Amino acid sequence: MTAGARQDNRLTELLRTNTGTVIEKWVGAAAALLRGRATQAELTIDFRELFQLVLPLAGQDGRDISGPAFGEVRSFLQEYSRSRVRGGFTPSETASSVFSLKHEAFALVENGDDPNLFRQALAFSALLDALGLWTFEAFSRAREEIIREQSEQLLELTTPVVKIWEGVLAVPLVGTLDSARTQVVMEKLLEMLVETGSEHAIIDITGVFAVDTQVAQHLLKTVVAARLMGAECIVSGIRPQIAQTIVALGIEFGDIVTKASLADALRHALRRDGVDVVRREVV
Repeated sequence: MTAGARQDNRLTELLRTNTGTVIEKWVGAAAALLRGRATQAELTIDFRELFQLVLPLAGQDGRDISGPAFGEVRSFLQEYSRSRVRGGFTPSETASSVFSLKHEAFALVENGDDPNLFRQALAFSALLDALGLWTFEAFSRAREEIIREQSEQLLELTTPVVKIWEGVLAVPLVGTLDSARTQVVMEKLLEMLVETGSEHAIIDITGVFAVDTQVAQHLLKTVVAARLMGAECIVSGIRPQIAQTIVALGIEFGDIVTKASLADALRHALRRDGVDVVRREVV
């Protein structure tokens, strides 16, 4: 190894020699920033792994971290950011965990008089800046992905398809009906029609806040999809206010059966199957 190569690696050697002290102070600074929301033991595990990944990169140009040499550290920071999203941390707190290592690196060279060592410290600082910004972006991507996953899960939970009688399915809708939700309703309803062999499907809109032209179109699409599967569709939950709105908007439901309540819709479906519901007097 040449003298120049040894000189170029001085910061790396300093960091490696003082690993324990650097990580301890780094963890302490981050723990103070997080105000007890992460234990020092947890931070030590994460920071030690990150330190071991960053250490070999100390002598590299960090202005572009998209290359294969930075693949491992990018993967680590991506998972680290995702765990911080689930832990309720902010993107600034997450990125600061990377940025705060700069202070400890500069502390190692602040009393030195070697300009090459100081230049390498500046380059290392630039590398940490790039990694910190990448962490911030990874946090934002992970948060958007988690929000999207949670939205999809919530959408599944708020659009149940239930079997309420032999051959009769019901879809109780609550809230706002939009294109994305209509698609979920269609898919789940059609799957259940095939799975159960039901011939009647009741779409109950008692919990739908308002019905406009767009909502009506979504309902009609769902009804048509069910009919193509050979099932009769009944729309229930037509309250007086919604009936007035439908008339005022000139919305035509055509030959679709509509009922005021889910009970009325179920009674209609049972009668179509030759089943009469009779109130029995209690003696």
